[in-house]
Amino acid sequence: MNYYNKIKNELINNEINRKVKSYSINKTDLNTYYNVGKLLLDAGNKYGENIIKKYSIRLTEELGSGYSQRNLRNMRQFYKVFQKWQTLSAKLSWSHYCEILWFEENKFHYYAKIAESSNLSIRQLRERIKANKYERLPEHTKNRLMIQNESNIIDFVKSPIMIKNNNKYDIFSEKVLQKLILEDISSFLEELGESFTFIKNEYKIKINGRYNYIDLLLYNIKYKCYVAIELKVTELKKEHTGQIMTYMNYIDKNVKTIEENSTVGIIICKQDNEYVIKYCSDNRIIAREYELIWYNMYWMWLIW
Repeated sequence: MNYYNKIKNELINNEINRKVKSYSINKTDLNTYYNVGKLLLDAGNKYGENIIKKYSIRLTEELGSGYSQRNLRNMRQFYKVFQKWQTLSAKLSWSHYCEILWFEENKFHYYAKIAESSNLSIRQLRERIKANKYERLPEHTKNRLMIQNESNIIDFVKSPIMIKNNNKYDIFSEKVLQKLILEDISSFLEELGESFTFIKNEYKIKINGRYNYIDLLLYNIKYKCYVAIELKVTELKKEHTGQIMTYMNYIDKNVKTIEENSTVGIIICKQDNEYVIKYCSDNRIIAREYELIWYNMYWMWLIW
């Protein structure tokens, strides 16, 4: 078999189809690169790894730019990935796939999923990779991804949660922590996962004739439930779980509708205590540590 001619013809036909069927350029590209990847793998098995370099030189001379050794290796990897997993989505572009092709399976599926579900641009996807979104997932979430089980709302809440401190506050309290979150609420919601929306800070409720205030009240559209958040600048304590459980029960009885799911509670604290959550009677409550970061257009520094 003349692998080179087959690869060349695939690429030429793709360029023709791109001009004729502009509405399906991405799907055409992905199918072509998948087929070329298979041919490259077969050719490499027969002639050795150096065939990539030889084909790259010839294709560049005959067809022009776009066929570097790196690009050809990406095409081969593309075939390897989807030959095994069979989860190719035309909703992601070739450029999206090139960003994540070389990740291990779980990490690949995580970034492919959020890129597709959140309609991320290449820049936005790179930002999430740079921020180690996958690495900061809880281990049980990574394990759940491995066996493809259905996820729940708390699975993708990062640990630690990064909170920007552009004003570099020195004196720290729960009020200051809340202020920092509100200054960049969109970044905070992104740290929690997908489909979160902000309702109100200091949400006022009345219990036994006294007013209480939930630090942050959110809603998750995908999971159809309210999310109560309490902020603590200390180590997690057992009384914190009792406090947020009271708030969750109030929301369930007085705010949520019958069509909505039970309220979830998230305690964001300076230092987690695994035993407090382990022996908590309500599995809707989770705790996450926070880290403060100072961010500008050039650098991101951990300051806390």
